[in-house]
Amino acid sequence: MRRTTWPVRIVVGAVLVAAFLICGTAFRVWYVARADDRRPVDAVVVLGAAQYDGEPSSVFAARLRHAEALYEDGLAPRIVTVGGSRAGDAYTEAEAGRRYLIGRGVPAGAVIAVGEGSDTLGSLRAVDARAQQDGWDSALVVSDPWHSLRARTMARDSGLQAWTSPTRSGPVVQTRETQARYIVRETAALLYYTITKAPVETETSGLG
Repeated sequence: MRRTTWPVRIVVGAVLVAAFLICGTAFRVWYVARADDRRPVDAVVVLGAAQYDGEPSSVFAARLRHAEALYEDGLAPRIVTVGGSRAGDAYTEAEAGRRYLIGRGVPAGAVIAVGEGSDTLGSLRAVDARAQQDGWDSALVVSDPWHSLRARTMARDSGLQAWTSPTRSGPVVQTRETQARYIVRETAALLYYTITKAPVETETSGLG
């Protein structure tokens, strides 16, 4: 009986630890999603999402409008749009975001496009390199609520002093079903990143 008891205890213990880790991470994703840590910083960094011939998708546009509001509130002297392109794209996500903001009246000199990276980690590393080049280091990262914790973690790991101010509009936050799906997705993605320090292989800019 004792020989069979120890393996069972080990399996049960491992299951309990895994459950605690998953539930704890999901709670952190949910908690950070509800927070808005807006404060004066050197830059508002908008994570990219899909764009179509230079026109931001509804998800991307919601992030850009939120970044514009933070800029107009005087929290940063610049907005940094990020995100690369896919094969066949005429614009990078960063370029599409910059065009959109300038079209809404944000001064061209206040919008910097960093069109590198096919995932969040790659984009934020490119932002940190630009920050070092230009002599700044603090940022408010704008993305969807459920993406905020992982984005903040990656930004800090890349070398930025980072906080998050998630958008509260757009299709990602419209229904409870969508919110639940993204919390599950982000919990898995954050655990994967914590273990491997790599982005999810299937991710795209702004969600990767």
